[in-house]
Amino acid sequence: MTLATLAELPTGAYAEREEPRPGALDRFGAALAAPLLRRRARSWKRWAHLPKLVDEAAAGLDVLSDEDLRERAAATGRELRRRGFTDPLVSQAFAFVREAADRTIGQRHFPVQLVGGRVLLEGQIAEMQTGEGKTLTATLAVSTAALAGIPVHVVTVNDYLAARDAERMGPIYKALGLSVASVIHGLPPEQRRAGYAANITYVSNKELAFDYLRDRLVLGHRGSRIDLQVERLAGGEARGDRLVLRGLHFAIVDEADSVLVDEARTPLIISAEGKSTGDRHVYTTAMALAARLEEGEHFRIEATDRNVVLTDAGAASLADLAQPLGGVWRGRLRREELTRQALVARLLLLRDQQYLLADGKVQLIDEFTGRVMADRSWEHGLQQMVEVKEDCAVTTPHRSLARISYQRFFRRYLRLAGMTGTASEVGAELWSVYGLAVVPVPTHRPRVRTFDGDRVFVTADAKWDAVVARAVAVHATGRPLLVGTRSVAASEHLGALFERAGLPAVVLNARQDANEAEIVAAAGERGRVTVATNMAGRGTDIALGPGVQELGGLHVIATERHESRRIDRQLFGRAGRQGDPGSGEAIVSLDDEIASYAPRWRWLAERFVRADGSLPLWIARFAISRAQSAAERTHARARADLLKFDEQIESTLAFSGRGE
Repeated sequence: MTLATLAELPTGAYAEREEPRPGALDRFGAALAAPLLRRRARSWKRWAHLPKLVDEAAAGLDVLSDEDLRERAAATGRELRRRGFTDPLVSQAFAFVREAADRTIGQRHFPVQLVGGRVLLEGQIAEMQTGEGKTLTATLAVSTAALAGIPVHVVTVNDYLAARDAERMGPIYKALGLSVASVIHGLPPEQRRAGYAANITYVSNKELAFDYLRDRLVLGHRGSRIDLQVERLAGGEARGDRLVLRGLHFAIVDEADSVLVDEARTPLIISAEGKSTGDRHVYTTAMALAARLEEGEHFRIEATDRNVVLTDAGAASLADLAQPLGGVWRGRLRREELTRQALVARLLLLRDQQYLLADGKVQLIDEFTGRVMADRSWEHGLQQMVEVKEDCAVTTPHRSLARISYQRFFRRYLRLAGMTGTASEVGAELWSVYGLAVVPVPTHRPRVRTFDGDRVFVTADAKWDAVVARAVAVHATGRPLLVGTRSVAASEHLGALFERAGLPAVVLNARQDANEAEIVAAAGERGRVTVATNMAGRGTDIALGPGVQELGGLHVIATERHESRRIDRQLFGRAGRQGDPGSGEAIVSLDDEIASYAPRWRWLAERFVRADGSLPLWIARFAISRAQSAAERTHARARADLLKFDEQIESTLAFSGRGE
């Protein structure tokens, strides 16, 4: 897409793309054409000539003064605005960025990074292996677009990475005459507005989407450019002065599969305090009633969907139990919904797995990243049920003011691109939902990481014994060790086991997120043992300490297979970066949560158990593969259902202008 076609896209109060409303015939035609279009877009070789063009454009740049380099870059930016992203102009811009990076931060883009930058500028997803320098690669596309006058949002998975990357890459942008800022949680509206006014803004996906929703609330149903201009001409306070964003021009999403796929199962909702339902007593009563119901007879658990379904016998028993209570317990729907939420809180939401307690409050944990989700809560009374369960102060339920899914939000950008180390598995979904092709970019150096395979045990206890024994053996060699766990509880349990075994382990989970940078920075040192949740799986590189390369590099042990194979790949990708040596293995059990997605295969696997409690590799791999495939299908279905529901809401409320 050229700059000219960008300018032709319809815009309202913001620069944003109007979502298409395809009919059944349009969707059918798109489905037929999708495989061919994806195949044509997937090859990086169409840009293989670019590094040579950049080298030619870079001739003589090393003798320019800093001021001359800025002026030359600005002149190329003017040509980009006039002629679009042609190869000669992009090559010039990339040459300026590479020279600025070399001068300011002492890093020079490799040829494969130049290719990755062109993939991003083209509006596609660059799949680059862990440690290949995605953060530096992004500066190529970011700077080129910003020089062309396009405001750029670099979207990260958390505030830490947004602030870190803006600070690290900032000198490159400033050397080219561009402004850069980061927007993080807690900033007041004036500072947020200033951050988004910069040429380049680093911001987490949650902060960005919620700022957009808040702006939509300000605009209401009359938010056209003409409406806002009339308000300014009339004097007084104009709504346009209260907006934070300038629009949705160009977003480059870091860890694109995490943001655009994994987190797309949950809608983004802005809420305000609603009416109190009375009400700790109501939630306490619901928890007491739930405790009197029996699984199997009165309800069944759908663990994969994290849901509880009352049986007919359960509904009848609940009616009898609630009959003397009166009040809200007289209504069947209200009574059953409260009790069902109480059962979910009691049985499916576990402390130090889905949430933790901090400062007397229930704080949700992002299961994909292992980090605390600030200012997030469950809906429909579930948050209050958990607070009663943990004997915390009960917060007031909230009512929804605005909502949107990540799918619909990111589709509103005029131009969208992304980068990640793991996207091929969800390439079809990224194409069908966002129109983004996944382009695998080759590595700078050959990868030498080895994988020692899976060891699967029937029970969790046997698994933990094997993990400790293996960790002791690896530690004895002096190699650094990273052990990945799924939950806070598992990381702390393993940390205690290591302590009893005499291993000097450091634990990284949602309780230590403030110290994440220091813990990760030291994780590659000789003899280091680090136990971590998924926090250590994305956005961070573990550098090897002196002498570690000769010992074989970092060794990674996964103690559970995750619901997405991509998360497993992210964890193992901590080792063997940039051609360094490294290795990985998985030591798991049939008691792990993933096994709940394939109970029949678990039953089959148990028939082949060995004397030491482990399983033959062939049956173990078969069972795990089936479980992960089932989990991925379940989550894909949930994302599709959310998008469909969101589109139905938008369509239903289309008369008001927006579905938010």
